[in-house]
Parts: sequence; C-alpha cells; structure tokens
Amino acid sequence: MGIYLVTGAAGFIGSSLCRALIKRGDEVRGIDNFFSGKAENIAAIRSQMDFREASLLDRQAMQAACAGVDYVFHEAAIPSVPRSIADPQTSHEANVTGTLNLLVAARDAGVKRVIYASSSSVYGETPTLPKREEMPPDPISPYAVQKAANELYMKSFHRTYGLETTSLRYFNIFGPWQDPASQYSGVIAKFCLRMLRGDTPEIYGDGNQSRDFTYIANAVQANLLAAAASTENAAGKTFNVACGQRVTLNEVAVIIRKLTGYQGDIIHQPNRPGDIRDSLADISLARKHLGYEPATTYEQGLGHTVDWYREQGSHAWR
Repeated sequence: MGIYLVTGAAGFIGSSLCRALIKRGDEVRGIDNFFSGKAENIAAIRSQMDFREASLLDRQAMQAACAGVDYVFHEAAIPSVPRSIADPQTSHEANVTGTLNLLVAARDAGVKRVIYASSSSVYGETPTLPKREEMPPDPISPYAVQKAANELYMKSFHRTYGLETTSLRYFNIFGPWQDPASQYSGVIAKFCLRMLRGDTPEIYGDGNQSRDFTYIANAVQANLLAAAASTENAAGKTFNVACGQRVTLNEVAVIIRKLTGYQGDIIHQPNRPGDIRDSLADISLARKHLGYEPATTYEQGLGHTVDWYREQGSHAWR
C-alpha cells in the first residue's frame, strides 16, 4: 500500500495504470492538462482518485501534487515523433522542462521512487538487434533526444540527491483506451479503427519495418514491478519493456484484417522522417531484476484490442 502519483493520468498508459492501482486498493493521485489525454479515459474512476488538472510546467502544482506521495509513475509527455520534428520547442518544454520540474518536486517531497516512461526511440537506428540497455543512445528525432535526456536526469537525481528513479523503455505499447483518432496514436490503434469502419488503412513505407509490439497490460505490470523492486534491483537503472518478439507492420495488418473482417485495400505512403526501421528488445534485464515476464503475447493483445474497439463502436472517435 502507498500513495501513487500518476502524471498523464488521462492518457492511454496513465489511465491504464490508474485503473490497475485503484483495482488493487491503492490511493491514487493523478494529474493531466488534457493536451493529449482525454477526460473520457478516467470518467469511470475519477471519483475514486484525487485528480488534478495541471501542467508539468506549473512548478507550484507539481510541488502540491508530490506532497505526501510515495511513488510517482511519470507517463505525461507529448508522445509524438512527428510533432517533435514540426515543433521541437513545445515538445521539449513539455517533455524535458516538465520532467525536471517533477523531479525537483519529488525530491523536495521525499518521494521514495520515480518510475519514468522512456522509449525505445532512444536507441535510434543502431543496426544491432535486439536492443540492450547498455547500448549507447543514438536518437534521431527531437522526441527521442528528449527521452534520452530525461533518462540522464533520472540517473542524475538518483546519484546526486538520492532520489530513487527507474526508467522503462517502452516498445510500441498498444491496447484498449488508446485513441485511434489522435495524431499521437500508434499504428495498431489506427489499423483497428479504419478496418472496423471499412476505411482504407495507411502504412508509411513498405510495411516491412518491424516493431516489438507490447500489449498495455505488460507495460502496467512492468511499472508495478519497478515500484515494488528493491533499491538494489531498480534504483538508478533502465529497463526495456517489451515482448522480445519482432513483427512487421504488414504482418500486423494481416492479423487485424482477419480479426476485423476488413476486405479492402491498404495504401502505402512515403516513409516519415524520424521513424525507425527495425526494433526488437532484449528483456533479460527486466526479467532478472524486476521479475518481469510479458503475460500477454502481441497476438493475444491484438485480439483483446480489436474486441475493445468493436465494443466502443466506430462512432466513438471523430
């Protein structure tokens, strides 16, 4: 038991964490400024948590949010490579300056541990697969640079101030509650919505680029394990969060086509700048130190995800 602060609480991953914490009986505080989060994501649980509409750039709000908190799950970000390329300054302020504000507030409040949502994008186009945590970062996009910078801030605050921090490098998280109509959402959410509607889905590039797609329940599990792990196993460390399996976009499209019954074509568009060609995680460190084991395969996750979007109805997103 403890008091948990979730930043980006109205987002896809943040709201999923809030639901898991509330379900197991924990006290939850959430913050979100609704830049990309949605009030609908927490509508059913808002009365069961201490929710505050606030920006990470509001230092006083961060100090108040961290007061009395035991653990922080830092999920808030502008989670978009294209957005960071088009507008790097706004993205930097939200993702880096906001994170620094949160770390200072957590340090001052005596928080036990901050678990940070990093990204596989920090690896960049390094040719070696699978990606291992000891590989030097080689970020391509401003977004990836921001994630890498925040990882260094996490380690710095642990070494300098004694604030325990853990960074989790997410590999293409997908699942229920991801808004498929958002410009920030991943390809699986967009595939599901378009195919269920009978609209033509798009793939940027030839579709042979590969990803280590990771179902949301696995990411939630990794966060809870990172909070519960010993100081020796988790503090100051970085872990990949994935399934350890590589799948191409074309292969994913085939599975979702079968699950949705979509009969139409798929359009290929030119590659987008900043996108990485191939991604695959080595998850042995998370297994060893956190006891992490992906409980849901990407195939199972795709089935759950398509079912959820079907239940919501294609009219739910415009």
